[in-house]
Amino acid sequence: MQRNNESGNGRIRVVITAGITVAGIAAAVCLLKLLVPEKDGDAGQADARQEIVVVEIGEENEGEEWKAEDMEDGRAGTDGKGEEIESGSGIGDGTGKKEGDNHTGMPMAAEIAGMDDAEDPQEAEGMNGDRAGAQADIHAVLKGADETGEVSYGVDVAKWQGKIDWQQAADAGVEFAMIRIGYRTQKTGIIMEDPLAKYNMQQAKEAGIKLGVYFFSTAVTQEEAREEAAWVCGFIAQYPITYPVAYNCEGFQSPESRQYGMGQALRSDCAAAFLDYVQEKGYTPMFYASKNEMEGNSLWDTDRLTAKYKIWVSQYPDVPYPQTAASGYTGTHQMWQYTSQGTVPGIGKGVDMNVAYFSYSQTAEAVDDTPYEMVEADPEALLDMTEVQETVTAKIETNLRSVPSTADVSTVVGKLQNGETAVRTGISGNGWSRLEYNGQKVYAVSSYLTTDLDYHPQETVTAPDSVYQPVNEAVTAKNVTNLRSEASSAREDTIVAVLHNGETVTRTGVGNNGWSQVEYNGQTLYAISSYLTTDMGYVQTEPDTSVYTEVNESVTPKIECNLRSEPGTQNDGTVVATIKNGDVVTRTGINPNTGWSRLEYQGQVVYAVSSYLVVVE
Repeated sequence: MQRNNESGNGRIRVVITAGITVAGIAAAVCLLKLLVPEKDGDAGQADARQEIVVVEIGEENEGEEWKAEDMEDGRAGTDGKGEEIESGSGIGDGTGKKEGDNHTGMPMAAEIAGMDDAEDPQEAEGMNGDRAGAQADIHAVLKGADETGEVSYGVDVAKWQGKIDWQQAADAGVEFAMIRIGYRTQKTGIIMEDPLAKYNMQQAKEAGIKLGVYFFSTAVTQEEAREEAAWVCGFIAQYPITYPVAYNCEGFQSPESRQYGMGQALRSDCAAAFLDYVQEKGYTPMFYASKNEMEGNSLWDTDRLTAKYKIWVSQYPDVPYPQTAASGYTGTHQMWQYTSQGTVPGIGKGVDMNVAYFSYSQTAEAVDDTPYEMVEADPEALLDMTEVQETVTAKIETNLRSVPSTADVSTVVGKLQNGETAVRTGISGNGWSRLEYNGQKVYAVSSYLTTDLDYHPQETVTAPDSVYQPVNEAVTAKNVTNLRSEASSAREDTIVAVLHNGETVTRTGVGNNGWSQVEYNGQTLYAISSYLTTDMGYVQTEPDTSVYTEVNESVTPKIECNLRSEPGTQNDGTVVATIKNGDVVTRTGINPNTGWSRLEYQGQVVYAVSSYLVVVE
């Protein structure tokens, strides 16, 4: 018997397993009535007494068999007698061995997936055929003072969101997080742990955010689905899982998926097998799918799943919640994922945002009270690596680090000089490269590297040393500014995050190069000093951008800089050209309000950031 009390509906749900006698049910109900006190006041009011609902679980319905001929050649199925054909599934060891249910009480093992696992069946962007959704901001959905708590707001995350500052997310109003803890690979059928699952559960819990989880399934039999559920329950046993445990299955119509060719009935049977298992272990089961997949029992046996489990629907309107008050899905559902382009402080990338039509009055206790092991985030969590295999050298000289961050000098493990080579195995979207050097995996700033092994630095180039005066102060953006992995706006791929007015970071240094060092999500990043302020009540006033101090002088970039058709970096389309040290242009004006220079270039008036230029004597 399980007791599950959700706030907002005043209901105790009692699950009675098959085979219990009528007398046993009656005794259980009487006992619970004694345990549930009436509230003060009129007992006839709708919320004055908790309702006891007894649900009897009948014999397990295995559903229709999935015969081998129902699949493409080489796909897993049954032999037509209900005996399962080996399908290469397994838990993280690559052997295809089936672990089955975990009867020992010990967590079932799985390999931790790489950030760039090509077998991950879930894509970074939505898979359900819907668009990414409208831009949405967590601040737009904060609860009003008169709300009862029956509605709650949250996010769902996986490795693609990188390292999250969960305290910032909590302070912004995130009440719950549905965290992906793992998946079964799309071809080989191996169960893998999401590389940030433990870190996300640990940090979200510490920030006071209630936890739910989801698993991305590619199960092709009910036994595989129960195997997934057993792994999930073992994995989360030491964490306080208050919100549901959800089953997520997408992409099955792709020929690349091991589920390609499965029928609707078996696919639904697998979902039910997973969800029944987690319910037996004391968790709240929930089924996730898109509006298009569920409407009219299109791709799932929606009526059967809706009758038994919570439903989490994804449907992205052109205008997000709360401006769009409800999902366009007309079926019963308890949670709505309304965009994948949410903006939440502490989460540097777009994130799925959800409204749940239920909440919990208190945090659940972990099934296993053994303290979980504290973990650190994967060092590549923010890198979004593109795999490459190429030989590089330093343009001049660059540090090689054990982690992709300049925050700690102790992470420097060596230097790469011009002419020395290393093998680059990955390039990230925020300006770092992963290298193999002397048998070590190391990291270096991408802009300091080149694949031109004959590259020789110009003798005349002397990049001035940047000196940062140490400070320790909270700053915000005057309006909006980029936070970059290096003190340069020459390349868009150095942008790690965007800071808005009202959001705060800690400034740790003010440079003589016009840049500030700031701490953001454990990284040292850079922002243009003139775009920051320590005045938390600062209101942007438009500077007179037309005022340029007239000059007539020749300038060249200190290293490299973009020339733009207008003085601003917000629009990539304004880049006219890029010039390097040694390319000489005429500067006709300097704007002290904005930090931009007006230049003449090939008969055009263009603009460049003044701090990137030096006067040619």
